[in-house]
Amino acid sequence: MSSSGIRDRVAVVAMGCTTFGEHWERGADDLLVDAVTDCFADNPRLSRDDVDAYWLATLGSGQSGLTLSKPLALDYKPVTRVENYCASGSEAFRNACYAVASGAYDRVMAVGVEKLKDSGFSGLLRGDPPNDGTAAELSLTAPAAFSLLDPAYCERYGVDRDEFRRAMTHIAWKNHFNGARNPKAQFRSEVPKERIEQAPLVAGRLGVFDCSGVSDGAACAIIVRAEDAHKYTDTPMYVKALSFVAGPARGATDPDFDYTTFPEVVRSANDAYAQAGITDPRTQISFAEVHDCFTPTELVLMEDLGFSDRGQGWKDVLAGDFELSGRLPINPDGGLKSFGHPVGASGLRMLYEAWLQFKGQAGDRQLDDPRTALTHNLGGRPGSCVSFVSVVGSQLG
Repeated sequence: MSSSGIRDRVAVVAMGCTTFGEHWERGADDLLVDAVTDCFADNPRLSRDDVDAYWLATLGSGQSGLTLSKPLALDYKPVTRVENYCASGSEAFRNACYAVASGAYDRVMAVGVEKLKDSGFSGLLRGDPPNDGTAAELSLTAPAAFSLLDPAYCERYGVDRDEFRRAMTHIAWKNHFNGARNPKAQFRSEVPKERIEQAPLVAGRLGVFDCSGVSDGAACAIIVRAEDAHKYTDTPMYVKALSFVAGPARGATDPDFDYTTFPEVVRSANDAYAQAGITDPRTQISFAEVHDCFTPTELVLMEDLGFSDRGQGWKDVLAGDFELSGRLPINPDGGLKSFGHPVGASGLRMLYEAWLQFKGQAGDRQLDDPRTALTHNLGGRPGSCVSFVSVVGSQLG
């Protein structure tokens, strides 16, 4: 798979993000207004009248573009609502970027929002789409489906189960350590490893701290042509690659699928690297925001994204390679583990961390001279999912 891409043709010139958490007193309208207000406060050179068109991502917090145009009182602007499972926020960003690159618009906004806490959604409840009855994996909750990564990985690579448990614990510990340094995260406390390992079980060996939380939140970005970026900001974020793939969804019916990889992630990552001219992601990527919906997911992603060799990701995790001070920091903002996962907003929240890091505004989690970042969203479940990978950078070229 390959695509031409739009490397260095568009740039982000402003971003906004709400705190993520249990916003019982605020609805989707409030969160959208808060994120957009934060975005314009981030860049006073821009105003709502400057935005030509909008792309809105939400899984279930609204239908049609009216979900955004009403709370923002937009003056008859085009608003396109998109949804692509947990990668919905990334899908809004991708479409907005393509609209500017095509020349259709000069300035656009990608917005993502989800209001889950008072919807009855718990992370264990599902609303399955219509199917022909052969999708056996749909009978599993998300934690149950992703818990299968653990025993499958141990069996394929001969990893001691206790060692793999240590690696999962380390991922949760790392992400909560990072999130404790982020004022917009839902969970802002470090969690001792002993508490992570002794937490109540949810599915398989996944405990409470191995699973991302349920939260509310919104985030947004304004995109312009790269050649116009410095009209609006001295620190634009340039888009190097955008790749999105949907798998064939053969899932448990595919005899070759063994729950130790996400083929969709491999395909989208390779496509994104080709677009961006990345030949060695371990040295050319400064940091990454990945879809850590569950701790074994992040571990497998390290191998699918090319950050670790096959069967070695657990060793790299335990060696501290992906910590803030490691060779390739992963989820420096705390990831889904610290933010929860308001579906429509998560992809844009990941990009927001790249925006802050490039501007040197990430506070106690600020990295030294980051130049290139990767963001990754996964939607669905092992064997039946969609995957998005972006590469963004602080410099042209």
